[in-house]
Amino acid sequence: MAEKVQYIATGRRKNSIARVRILNGEGKITVNKRPFAEYFPREVNRLIIMQPLELVNLVSKLDISANCCGGGLSGQAGAVKLGIARALVKMDSSLKAPIKKAGFLTRDPRARERKKYGRKRARRRFQFTKR
Repeated sequence: MAEKVQYIATGRRKNSIARVRILNGEGKITVNKRPFAEYFPREVNRLIIMQPLELVNLVSKLDISANCCGGGLSGQAGAVKLGIARALVKMDSSLKAPIKKAGFLTRDPRARERKKYGRKRARRRFQFTKR
């Protein structure tokens, strides 16, 4: 019996964390044990997840299983994308150059700014009246 080799990587974006597993297969992608088309109803998020796979032409050759928690759907999609990119590099180090050049190995540092005291939100001030 041939042992299935899997590559595991973690991706993060905003408050989302995604643990991604890559196996040889026929192109099935599951997120939290659901088909990723069902988990991510917006096509934009599905396109974001597919970017690293389309770059290296491995869409129909790998099965991907992701476990996401925290944040919203857009943050989770970005986390899955980073996790897939990192797992692809673990799988085949010759893919690192094109994936890095496309910017898929860089964690997006943008996150929500905290609310400051004396303000309504992070930067929004209360309305000024002269009186």
